[in-house]
Amino acid sequence: MVVPDIAGRLPGRGIWLSADRNTIKTACARHLFARAAKKSVEVDDRLAEQVEALLARRCTELLGLARRAGQAVAGFAKVQGWLRGGQATLLLGASDGSMDGRDKLRRIARDLPVVSLLSAAELGAVFGRDQTVHVAVAPGGLADSIVETAARLSGFRCIPEYRKSDE
Repeated sequence: MVVPDIAGRLPGRGIWLSADRNTIKTACARHLFARAAKKSVEVDDRLAEQVEALLARRCTELLGLARRAGQAVAGFAKVQGWLRGGQATLLLGASDGSMDGRDKLRRIARDLPVVSLLSAAELGAVFGRDQTVHVAVAPGGLADSIVETAARLSGFRCIPEYRKSDE
């Protein structure tokens, strides 16, 4: 049975693929898992969706760790304060949030990485709210792990384009 190993910690040889919906669907359709394993294997039809869900959960778990460690804040005013004070190294904006608010923070964030792959409900769950649109994360290993996991998640979710403020 093919089992997604998002953390890369399960025992065994493993079969490595790019974190991309099309790559996984192609591997399933062409029976590449069986070929790589050199034996018959079971593959769930919803493997790509499982991987996406696991990556999204990993992002929210890492963000939860950052929140509990005091390395993440939520809300426009707090995020704006962290950005202006140089305390943030990563900006997260809800994928379904207002472009106006994201544009304002994006201008302050300048060269910081911006992740906009999680919904307001997903971000809100981390902070004990129904919805959260803006989050800032302090420098450190957790921010780096969030960026790395989000990069993998981007192979499954579209990244909304930011409007340029001067347009």
